[in-house]
Amino acid sequence: MVFPDRNTNMKTFNTIGKAKPAAQPASLTSWASRRQQSRRSLAIVLGLALAIGGLAATLRPPEADDAADLDEEAAIAQVSAYLLENSHYTGHRLDDAMASRFLDRYLQMLDGNRSYFLESDLAEFAPLRTRLDDLTLRRGDTSPAEQIFERFKERLEQRVAYVQELLKTEKFEFSGNDTYTGDREREPRPRDLTEAKQLWRQQLRYEYLQELLNDKQPDEIVKTLKRRYDRLAHNLKQWNHDRVFELYLTALANVYDPHSDYMGRRQLEDFSISMNLSLAGIGATLRSEDGYCKLQELVAGGPAARSKLLKAGDRIVAVAQDGQAPVDVIDMPLQEAVSLIRGPKGTSVQLTVIPADSTDSSTLKTITLVRDEIKLEDQEAKARILDLPGKDDTTLRLGIIDLPSFYSGVQGGKGGEEKSATADVAKLVRKLKRENIQGLILDLRHNGGGSLEEAVSLTGLFIHRGPVVQTKSAEGLMKVENDPDASVLYAGPLIVLTSRLSASASEILAGALQDYGRALIVGDPATFGKGTVQTVLPLSSMMRRAGMEVAADPGALKLTIGKFYRPDGASTQLRGVKSDLVLASPTAKLRIGESEMTDPLPWDRVRPVRHMNYDLVEPYLETLAENSRKRLATDPDFIWEGKDLERIQQRLDNPTVSLNLAERRAEKAELDKEAARRKQELAGQTKPLPKQYAITLRNADSAGLPEAMTVSRNSRPSNLLSNASSATNDESGAENDLEHDSRDIVLEETVRILGDYVNLTAPTKPTVAAKTASSIN
Repeated sequence: MVFPDRNTNMKTFNTIGKAKPAAQPASLTSWASRRQQSRRSLAIVLGLALAIGGLAATLRPPEADDAADLDEEAAIAQVSAYLLENSHYTGHRLDDAMASRFLDRYLQMLDGNRSYFLESDLAEFAPLRTRLDDLTLRRGDTSPAEQIFERFKERLEQRVAYVQELLKTEKFEFSGNDTYTGDREREPRPRDLTEAKQLWRQQLRYEYLQELLNDKQPDEIVKTLKRRYDRLAHNLKQWNHDRVFELYLTALANVYDPHSDYMGRRQLEDFSISMNLSLAGIGATLRSEDGYCKLQELVAGGPAARSKLLKAGDRIVAVAQDGQAPVDVIDMPLQEAVSLIRGPKGTSVQLTVIPADSTDSSTLKTITLVRDEIKLEDQEAKARILDLPGKDDTTLRLGIIDLPSFYSGVQGGKGGEEKSATADVAKLVRKLKRENIQGLILDLRHNGGGSLEEAVSLTGLFIHRGPVVQTKSAEGLMKVENDPDASVLYAGPLIVLTSRLSASASEILAGALQDYGRALIVGDPATFGKGTVQTVLPLSSMMRRAGMEVAADPGALKLTIGKFYRPDGASTQLRGVKSDLVLASPTAKLRIGESEMTDPLPWDRVRPVRHMNYDLVEPYLETLAENSRKRLATDPDFIWEGKDLERIQQRLDNPTVSLNLAERRAEKAELDKEAARRKQELAGQTKPLPKQYAITLRNADSAGLPEAMTVSRNSRPSNLLSNASSATNDESGAENDLEHDSRDIVLEETVRILGDYVNLTAPTKPTVAAKTASSIN
């Protein structure tokens, strides 16, 4: 099974939805039992030529003395190592250099903030830098995983004991000039236990101050922090051998690239959830980062996305069930936090979060969501028609299509409906054309990918036949995916709206339309930058084919086996697709994207393939950019947005914060005053409200337009545009209501840019069909 367009590393991410109960991890006793029952020689397995995902992965047999002693766990480790060596795109041998990175990656996964392991610990582990390759490949020996984990456990227990003592004896004062730096990913590790305790004490003081800034009383703060560290110690005790083993093999896979992964039983379940459009929960994807549960992605149509109160990058610090006290989830294992957030449809869950765009991490907000089943139609493509005032009392009619993913195949389980992103978008485009739109925006800002085939065929709706993407295999073989259809469904002015969250298939489409000169790319400076293709290899079937009995599911290996390239030869990997016209957006500042990951594959290029150049962007780009700059220079929304982005950037550049209470309170008071000024200034604006019509797949075949959407004036009167997924489409006709307070200023400006684009192209009426084909070599 190939998933070329998923940007989610399912070992570190979990999708929040309802699933069948996971199989419980095996205990140490059960593992020992299985070792006695299933000792097998792996000479057969490691001598096979395996044809998996179209690749021949020939595994070298171990030495005879080693093969006799291999057990099931060792077999999993050794097979995984050989598959990575022989089937990964890079073809890199697991040598001493990779072994050293393997050790670093495992240490990072245990202690990413560099506050537990001491320099003396690293000196003790140093001999493994030239041994992990031989231990894993020749014997399947994973004992270093447990040895290192035991040292981590020792350090963490020392920290918990020290903190608990401080909570009893420390007099917490915040009148000095000391500071705290939370991001220690690139800082040196503590030299000894004394230096480590200094770090732990400063971390505790920071946590205490955060609670104090949220008006908590000292006794309450002490209780909260004591519970937090008690839970930290308790959670550590829940780690069994299986979890350590999974983490260790994940570290090995991640050495090759961040999208290669070992998935145990529980991770396979989460991966299955992520590929299923039918979920029950809040509809979000979480990542564990620096002890926080961090929102990575909101599932279109889910309660979290519909609320308009959460966004990627928000950090969840507490979870409360309906009517119950909040549970602190800082430093809680991700899977346990996920279990608190998941729940039956119709029940409520309360999340306390630190907003991603907050310049003060003590700023918290509490959000209540009702868990729900995410309906299929909520994740389908949907559209809107906007009527804007044009020149000489005319009306400018524009269309917007929101595409959450490049979905394909049977959706909603066995017997479900056959769905296709291309077919659905085509249906919407035909409706928009019948209603005489003059320009179109394709919104891919929250589209993390999907089917490669859909990306190719959907691109074909806007171009003549021709190459859309090139794929390079591990062997260096190039394959060109072409749009074979010479027809063009829509030939008018087209904008593709992207963000840092647009990934994989979104980047294929945006890159191709940019290379063809067919669409103006607007949004964040660049997209996510995932230009690789993965395949999932179930280890059980492979081992059984080799004649080895598998007592329990050994999991699967997700391998990167190829890279994508645009028609012009440039890879989308790492750099993504750059916007022709950049609009300021908080997502541009978030530390997400391929370049933020550890050990990503590099950017490169291949030979371009011949393709059309319609030249529908370059002649107008300078004028469009200048008009937009003039508007934004006096637009209060973007002026305030610019100030916010400056603060976010300053915080990213200097993550050190003051531990002076008076100073922090003054900073918070100033932010509150600025927020009040902003609210007052924006409340005085009176921009015209465009007429908007919700177009769904259900009403796309109906004659005429539905009733115009009503705009709530709970917020200031404005040219209110929302993410299309906020328009509900239940059977009661609520699809015509747009009732929320949030505004999408990036989309508003994109609409104005499209209006300019339509006006610039109107005199000559250039169309795709009218352009002379040219080639790029």
